[in-house]
Amino acid sequence: MENIWVTNAEYIKGYELELHFSDGSSGNVDLEGYLDKPIFEPLNSIEFFKRFKLGSWTVEWENGADFAPEFLYEKCRRVMASS
Repeated sequence: MENIWVTNAEYIKGYELELHFSDGSSGNVDLEGYLDKPIFEPLNSIEFFKRFKLGSWTVEWENGADFAPEFLYEKCRRVMASS
């Protein structure tokens, strides 16, 4: 897979984001099950989670938390494949 990055992100509900990627694909990802590491603990607050911003290659939060765009891409692809 060539380098992939997030080009747009929108909050949907809960811990779900709609993501658009540099290859033109898009999909939704639910990150609720991936917030157990210490860096992600603040994201368990929905209000904090909603305050993400789009960095140069992925979504990120003010505490330094982010998810690799490849991880997000794979999660979106799995959701699209199962629907």
